[in-house]
Amino acid sequence: MAEGTILVADDDNSIRTVIGHALGREGYEVRSTSNAATLWRWVSEGEGDLVVTDVIMPDEDGLELLSRINQIRPELPVVVMSARNTMLMAIRATERGAYEYLAKPFDLNELARIVERALASPAVPPSEDAAQRGGLDDAMPLIGRSPAMQELYRLLARLVSTDLTVLISGPSGTGKELVARALHDYGKRRHGPFVPINMAAIPRELIESELFGHEKGAFTGATTRGIGKFEQAEGGTLFLDEIGDMPMEAQTRLLRVLQQGEFTTVGGRRSIRADVRIVAATNRNLRQFVRQGLFREDLFYRLNVVPLRLPALKDRLEDIPDLVRHFLDIAAADGLPQKTISSEAMSLLRSYSWPGNVRELENLVRRLSALYAEEAIEADVVRMELEEASAGTQQDNDSSTDSFGESIERHLSRYFAAHEDDLPPSGLYGRVIKEVERPLIAMCLSATCGNQIRAAKLLGLNRNTLRKKINELQIPVVRGAQ
Repeated sequence: MAEGTILVADDDNSIRTVIGHALGREGYEVRSTSNAATLWRWVSEGEGDLVVTDVIMPDEDGLELLSRINQIRPELPVVVMSARNTMLMAIRATERGAYEYLAKPFDLNELARIVERALASPAVPPSEDAAQRGGLDDAMPLIGRSPAMQELYRLLARLVSTDLTVLISGPSGTGKELVARALHDYGKRRHGPFVPINMAAIPRELIESELFGHEKGAFTGATTRGIGKFEQAEGGTLFLDEIGDMPMEAQTRLLRVLQQGEFTTVGGRRSIRADVRIVAATNRNLRQFVRQGLFREDLFYRLNVVPLRLPALKDRLEDIPDLVRHFLDIAAADGLPQKTISSEAMSLLRSYSWPGNVRELENLVRRLSALYAEEAIEADVVRMELEEASAGTQQDNDSSTDSFGESIERHLSRYFAAHEDDLPPSGLYGRVIKEVERPLIAMCLSATCGNQIRAAKLLGLNRNTLRKKINELQIPVVRGAQ
């Protein structure tokens, strides 16, 4: 049986009762109170091995009490619980020195596991950086009270006080940049710049220059020295969005930065120290890319120090009312008419699959605010909008049956459009062929388990030609891989 005395403080008698019964069954002695004053007296007298306290107390804010407890008994683990289950609450509790933050309602078995773990491990006092940080802005960067979001908030609360590299994954439209900004805005580097760069939006031959900068004359058109994103992000956070679209040459240079902490500009020789936190994001399956030879395995593990997986909106439909209200308020603040959503209309929104995730919901809410005269949006309006959205999604799915040549034509059209009035740099034919060759050869090698004789036959190439291509394109060959 477990041993130890647990001090529980909550002004709700039913919560005190169920916690007392749950922890009592585990063998702990439980003492309960409805106010902060009694809890403070117990703690100051040296009683208790662990505290479980609510944030909202009738006589004192639970977070203020948490700070006082940490001053006199920093070794005492404190578990904070709150019905105000937001990201900022989780961060505030962690900064004040909470061992764990639990959003109400919570699983009593989870509470028992947390208590057991806390009593078995040494206490870690709050960091000086957190103690000096002071109050946080009440604006909430992330919205949602679902279990998936609560787990995300708890992870973010632990990460904001560190400089660890984070890899955020999830479907498009789930808010990966919002999470990256939250890590920066509430972290150690919040006074430094936050510099985002989208790998998919930059012509591939310019990515290295964009990231690392270039010297005058480094390439055609480089008439002056260019400062890259690493230098721009000095002392702050560099957000590498769509990291799965980074070309292999840039991957090699990025790996060198992560390993050695320094880089050189394109065409430069002097090493420049990199003082940035790296946060990367992708909607691709990078592990599969690694198996296919499309992403460096060593770089993947350098980036994947702390993985964060964002849930699709269809996996947290209970958050839709909060999200809708939030987007309606933003629309009103931007000068659009203030709207409300009827309960039937809200039910329709909760029944939709949301392939575009939170971004699709935000766009719909802004459209409802701008295009419809009614102050209260009813179900028939929402139903019509969702039917049109479903039809558009079906058309997008139909385009996935395009031929290989049509897909390449669409990609090239976007590529030329990215250069606006200018033409792409010369050598386009060679670059396009290289872009097609590398995944083609890598997938054939993967399909033949690294057997170069079989891969050459599959490709219709001479074996020596295949070897030459493997070396030129720096394609890793793993024997026996599937």
